[in-house]
Amino acid sequence: MAKKALIAVGGNSLIRAGERGTIPEQSANAHTTARNIAKMIKSGWDVVITHGNGPQVGAALLRSERASNEAYVHPLDVCVATTQSEIGYIMQTAMEYELKQLGIDKLVTTVPTMVKVANDDPAFENPTKPIGPFYSEHIAMEKKRRLSWNVVEDAARGYRRVVASPEPQEVLELAVIRKVIDLGIITIALGGGGIPVVIEDGKIVGREAVIDKDRSSALLAKSLDVDLFLISTDTDRVYLDFKNPNRRGIDRATVAEMEQWMAEGHFAPGSMGPKVESVIRYLKNGGKRAIITSYNYLEDALEGKAGTLIVP
Repeated sequence: MAKKALIAVGGNSLIRAGERGTIPEQSANAHTTARNIAKMIKSGWDVVITHGNGPQVGAALLRSERASNEAYVHPLDVCVATTQSEIGYIMQTAMEYELKQLGIDKLVTTVPTMVKVANDDPAFENPTKPIGPFYSEHIAMEKKRRLSWNVVEDAARGYRRVVASPEPQEVLELAVIRKVIDLGIITIALGGGGIPVVIEDGKIVGREAVIDKDRSSALLAKSLDVDLFLISTDTDRVYLDFKNPNRRGIDRATVAEMEQWMAEGHFAPGSMGPKVESVIRYLKNGGKRAIITSYNYLEDALEGKAGTLIVP
């Protein structure tokens, strides 16, 4: 039986630092990631791909706001839904091409995915999830004053808008995703952490939020009982004292060690923090092993030559 991995690809992996985020740029970056995932598949892995949408959903919301005088407005949950299709299309076409280049005959599909959250989640009163482009401090503070945005410094790359990020409780398309995987189809799902919804009187209702894709990916990884939960980001591994010139890379660690370093404040809330926290959740709930690494090092990370391996 093939080993099964869930690979969570960061939205920032599709839009690199210094890029405008055009579709050709995102497509080229998607091919790089897809090429490495295809090599995993060739070596015997079955994969489920999830992805972030921070820059993309921010752009979608910005388009909607600026066109509000001429077109109907998209609320944030609908922006998440549209970016699931947008990024799913980019990733799916890249995967299909790269699989063919390696002579692999497999189908790829994208599953639009809703995730249930709680109406009374405190995150709705305390926005923390970065979306959209990076701004200088001056521009960010001006947008905060003029547009009433919540902004934070993100990953030492600038300032970004933040929105509510409630806890994921249930992946509503879980049964569908399982059936697609059982058919041997490579599945792209849970885009942007999933479309945030609540259940009211038996009706599914969208909420204005963006769910952290690593947290919901950890939930899906556990639900699918995968052999490996792999988070692909824009850094080769997890670092201690990340902003320090003498930063130290972590090659391998246990949950207890990661919890200790997290308590010491090594992992920033807006960047590496949610990734480490999500891996800890997955492993504490019975997960087997997890890796955090860059899209460029997937193959090396599987061989223990790169990335950060975290075990129970």
